[in-house]
Amino acid sequence: MSSTGKPCLESTAGSTGEPSGEAAGEQFGSADGTFLEHPSNRTTPRIFVAATRQNDGKTTTCLGLYGALRHLGHNVGYIKPVAQRLIEVDGHLVDEDTQLISAIYDVNIPIQAMSPIAIDSSFTRRYLDHPEELRPVIVDRLCRAFDCAAREKDIVIIEGSGHAGVGSVFDCSNAHCAGILGAKCVLVAGGGIGRPVDEIAINKALLDRMGVECIGVILNKVLADKIEFVREYVGRGLRHLGVPLIGVLPLVSRLARPNLSQVVSEIDGRWVNFFHAERGSDRVLKVIMGAMSANTIADHLGRGVLVILPGDRDDLLYALSAYASSSDDPVACGIILTNNLVPKQRILDMLAKARIPVVRTEAESFTVTAKINNMTVKTQPEDTDKIPHIERIVRDNIDLNGLLRRL
Repeated sequence: MSSTGKPCLESTAGSTGEPSGEAAGEQFGSADGTFLEHPSNRTTPRIFVAATRQNDGKTTTCLGLYGALRHLGHNVGYIKPVAQRLIEVDGHLVDEDTQLISAIYDVNIPIQAMSPIAIDSSFTRRYLDHPEELRPVIVDRLCRAFDCAAREKDIVIIEGSGHAGVGSVFDCSNAHCAGILGAKCVLVAGGGIGRPVDEIAINKALLDRMGVECIGVILNKVLADKIEFVREYVGRGLRHLGVPLIGVLPLVSRLARPNLSQVVSEIDGRWVNFFHAERGSDRVLKVIMGAMSANTIADHLGRGVLVILPGDRDDLLYALSAYASSSDDPVACGIILTNNLVPKQRILDMLAKARIPVVRTEAESFTVTAKINNMTVKTQPEDTDKIPHIERIVRDNIDLNGLLRRL
């Protein structure tokens, strides 16, 4: 039971990701067949975090806010109403960001309550076929999930799914959800001056229409030497919209860097030696192509360097194993062998002895390099090296006390 006396969300929808029919009504409606239109919990402060576009850093901001608020002594809850990137956890379809928060912070909330509405590939079509039947069920599910997530919490972070209008086609946009849950909204936008202010104006218009107050803007991924300039002029632009700028987060290149396992997945690679468990979480900080001599490559090696070369470049592979064996410091985090070429076994044995992970792929070197450089890197539960950086960046660059006062 929740603190309000209402039942907590005990299970999610089936594999379709959609509650429907009498079973849904019996599961989520009250004994007399009515459904909640708003959470029973009206008192716990709540922040709805939305972004102006995809990959603006909304999940990273939520991670940092969660850790920063907990650092201030608050018992923090979390919910992501609409799940679009689905994974299965304990038999429930949930958003991968929900699993991320749960794994990192042990939030002590049932996973299905943190991710109540799972959107699979046919959800929209099914909803549009029966909107009058399904909308009250979905709203009820959302409200009861929030009541569970807010139980005994001082504050709840509600993570949206992209910009304010995402989900409008099934009447469950970020603005809709924030309105239903009675939450005030913080918008996360990318760096710049004109574009973020324009995008914030568009998003704020939809929030206003749904009766949701936008209490602040956080700019993310701003170049360090531009922070004060951007803060000044974006702050002026936002004042015209009646919205305060409450934080400017610097671009930290390390946070955008993948680990070796993520790279292997991106390029459809296969591990040649068996360092994936031990070294798969190593951060790739720099990518170099082996289009150079064995002498020249030495100047480009170091911690976090990923070397991409065809598997028939015996000269470079010998050199890499020799440099690694004679150095006290790491010379590379891994080697990608392209064109599906694999060197002789004795070279592989030397690389294994030097403890350099080796991966093979069918693609050629330029294609592999381009794929890696264009990766959109999402924080994963195993990225324990990133979390302290994210928390510190948020604590140091967001006016948390000002944010809490506006709730």
